[in-house]
Amino acid sequence: MEEARAGARGTGVRGWRRGLLATLVASAVVVPLSAAARPEIPAPAPAVLGPLTAASLDEAYAANRANAAEASRMAAAHGDRHRASADRALATPARHFIAFDGRGDGRATEVVGDLAHADRVAVLVPGSDTSLDTFERFRAGAAALREELERQAPEGTRTAVVAWLGYRTPGTVSATVTTTGRAERAAPHLRDLVRRLHDITGPEAHVSLLCHSYGSVVCGRAAAGLDVDDIAIVGSPGTGADCVDGLRTPARVWAALGGDDWVANVPHVSAELLGTTVGFGTDPVSPAFGARVFAAGTGGHSDYFTPGSVSLANLARIVLGETSEVTRA
Repeated sequence: MEEARAGARGTGVRGWRRGLLATLVASAVVVPLSAAARPEIPAPAPAVLGPLTAASLDEAYAANRANAAEASRMAAAHGDRHRASADRALATPARHFIAFDGRGDGRATEVVGDLAHADRVAVLVPGSDTSLDTFERFRAGAAALREELERQAPEGTRTAVVAWLGYRTPGTVSATVTTTGRAERAAPHLRDLVRRLHDITGPEAHVSLLCHSYGSVVCGRAAAGLDVDDIAIVGSPGTGADCVDGLRTPARVWAALGGDDWVANVPHVSAELLGTTVGFGTDPVSPAFGARVFAAGTGGHSDYFTPGSVSLANLARIVLGETSEVTRA
């Protein structure tokens, strides 16, 4: 009798998963009429820059600030006051961008800290709903991490944080957020960024990827062959790989999930449909995945970079290479 009940429960779970997978598949291949694209926001083409080196950073920063200022003027003339304000904030002298493109949803790569002399560099890879319109929220996490790094860093250690909005992120409520398509298109750009960072800092600098939410799918697609020391994924629906070995990286792979993160309720399923992968596979904090699972406290999906949080302290320890100090879940 007990075996029969267990079998029934197993059948129910499998049926539930099949039903949910069918829903994901349907949402991934049907383009809703309500998902019309936002009208294109006019902006200048990105500034033409030479090779990025430690010596050319200031020139790149100045060119990208000027580009952001012009983008603000064009957005204002177009009647988009929200984007005009966002671009204007990015054009202030305190901001340091090694890349900026104000067109459409926008792209931006901002440096917090002295990248030219850094020996520990963290690259933040964002998840869904990140664009120039929401960039300040993303940048706040990078600034909080830099402050934590400076607080924890041993004397003589120099740090920088790079907030990389180098791809068109999916909307949280959209068909694209259930597939790997955006991540596959983003991966080459992330690989290029890491190469350019080493051109600036030299090959001896330690680089870590900190990948949030859908950003962990991007990191999963880019991981193979990347010259990084650590990959830390937080609030992840999956990486697209079944296990750490599937990422094909020599880097240490870390994973964490906050106690109040709604991603814990996302089922870890994956299927191929018409050349597209729907769903992201194994839960990165599960033993089956094989990551180094660390404590993230009780926070929610947007709380991993909150000042004073357990997750931020552990992420800083990972970036600094203080792996024995990382508290485990």
